[in-house]
Amino acid sequence: MKRSLGAEEWIRRILGVAVLAGVAIVALGLDRGILTKLSLGSTSSIEQGLLDRFHPRPIDKSSDQMMMTKSTVAGAAQGPVLAGLSGATDWINSPPLNADQLKGKVVLVDFWTYSCINCLRTLPYIEAWAQKYKDNGLIVIGVHTPEFPFEKDLSNVKKAVNDLGITYPVAMDNNNKIWNAFSNEYWPAHYFIDATGKVRYHHFGEGNYDESERCIQDLLKERDTQQTLPGGIVNVQAQGAEAAPDMDEVRSPETYVGYERAQHFASPGGLNQDDAQLYSIPQHLELNQWALAGRWTDQGQIAVLGSAKGRIAYRFHARDLHLVLGPSADGKPVRFRVTIDGKALGVNHGVDANDEGDGVVTENRLYQLVRQKGAISDHTFTIEFLDPGVQTFAFTFG
Repeated sequence: MKRSLGAEEWIRRILGVAVLAGVAIVALGLDRGILTKLSLGSTSSIEQGLLDRFHPRPIDKSSDQMMMTKSTVAGAAQGPVLAGLSGATDWINSPPLNADQLKGKVVLVDFWTYSCINCLRTLPYIEAWAQKYKDNGLIVIGVHTPEFPFEKDLSNVKKAVNDLGITYPVAMDNNNKIWNAFSNEYWPAHYFIDATGKVRYHHFGEGNYDESERCIQDLLKERDTQQTLPGGIVNVQAQGAEAAPDMDEVRSPETYVGYERAQHFASPGGLNQDDAQLYSIPQHLELNQWALAGRWTDQGQIAVLGSAKGRIAYRFHARDLHLVLGPSADGKPVRFRVTIDGKALGVNHGVDANDEGDGVVTENRLYQLVRQKGAISDHTFTIEFLDPGVQTFAFTFG
């Protein structure tokens, strides 16, 4: 702005006042007070708006769905994305499937991984659709693309598929080849493919289940205009970790324990990467801060407890708290006890802990430790491991 306009000095003064005000807000902690009043659920529309702004998607005018057509799928022009199924390292519940075998079918491809809480909560709907429309030309394929190393183990995934009651084909995507063929970036992600092999719609994340089922119905009607489809929309009443979250009360983000993606770590001295360290928990934790106590070795994706009586504390705000855990490297179970604000869980225990907060880590998976029954507020979660060797990966909330 030209000096002759006489505004330069006023602009400097205004900006100076704004900077000082910002410093005062941060110093007094008012910024945290404002941010913690925002639920993660309430920001999802803002996030989706930003995605739409920078990666705009055409809207299917025939319905209310806001889903992406094939023309906007990165890499779709390079060939049918179902050809990427040839990159599967193994198949569960089915012999290998390829694009030619799926010609003339409506295909729903679900990208998931078994320690992902968002994926787990969508699975009852995916299974219900697979059963409801299996005689009408729908093929559901779960593409299991791992996040953590233990999710590459075929026996682990087979057990998870059985425990979760999944009956449709599951392709193991240990080398991310199917993921890359779809140019996918999310867990969970659902791609709806018509009978000609074209990706017609997609949906990322949880929710919008009614709209997704209507997509399936529309594509099945296109495939065969003469057939009569089962009526209505599925009504799923999921239990345990698969139950729908209370997103209005989720103010704590997914939090990784390994140093590559760790945030908000509060133990004095910070994380000591790849070497054993004796940690302690500070007397006070702010919302979403976490800390370790005892001798831990923090690695890129994982923290391993070196001696018994190690603890993790987390100040959180959500109905549900989950922690991805594994037993010791030699497979020995690890006992634990969970408290909330120093007290036993009582009725607020999750499916993997009892009223006293006791439980055992026996396998690599997501453990639901807290499900609160009453009003939700800030609490301090503490888990104490009574045996050494536990492997810890990430917190998730719901």
